Amino acid sequence: MSKSSVKILGYGVDDYDFEQALDYAQNSAGQVVTINPEMILTAQKSPEFTRIINEAELVIPDGVGVQVGLRILGHKIKRIPGIEFGRSLLERYAASGKPVALVGAKPQIIEAAVNNLKNEIPNLNIVYTHDGYFINDDEIINEIVSVSPELVLVALGSPKQEFFISKLKSLLPQSLMIGLGGSFDVWGGFVKRAPKICQRFGLEWLYRTLKEPQRFKRIFPTLPLFLLKVLKEKISRG
Repeated sequence: MSKSSVKILGYGVDDYDFEQALDYAQNSAGQVVTINPEMILTAQKSPEFTRIINEAELVIPDGVGVQVGLRILGHKIKRIPGIEFGRSLLERYAASGKPVALVGAKPQIIEAAVNNLKNEIPNLNIVYTHDGYFINDDEIINEIVSVSPELVLVALGSPKQEFFISKLKSLLPQSLMIGLGGSFDVWGGFVKRAPKICQRFGLEWLYRTLKEPQRFKRIFPTLPLFLLKVLKEKISRG
């Protein structure tokens, strides 16, 4: 499948819909970045994080802010929620019994997530799990490499999860890896997703902010600042 991308604030986002991105990922290896406004603003201050995003094999627009920003720039690319993308990958890999690894979240959360996923997805072959509370990355990376999973889901929060995957992917060149933030919390039943109507209209971020007011400081001023930068880019392009 041929691949094309568009730019937003200097960062490439692949021009795929949900199913196309799934097909591409399933038949590829390397790092998938589920990009959002916060990650882009963080990367603008970090050359190393910028390098990781630029070298990713697939970059999908996870945040609704990225979708809005791309529309401002004239690109009608729909958001691809990372949590749904990761779940669909698990189902596809389970269908052929391919080995999977999960890393991240609190011990009780990843344990519950693994139990729920095994109950919900037939033939899911999870060969390695570890919570996100570790000090030595290399020790965990060596353990993952030793079991050779073909899909690795990492939920350490950004940018930590992207840095972790970047170190791991050179040691598992045939594997697909993706950072999924708080997805394990949802899969484990500790956090509820927004109602379908909120998901449909891209308002999941607002629902979560109302439920978890502490997120407000993280989203604002990040989202308005991001969109302001996109508008300036639009103006500079003429």
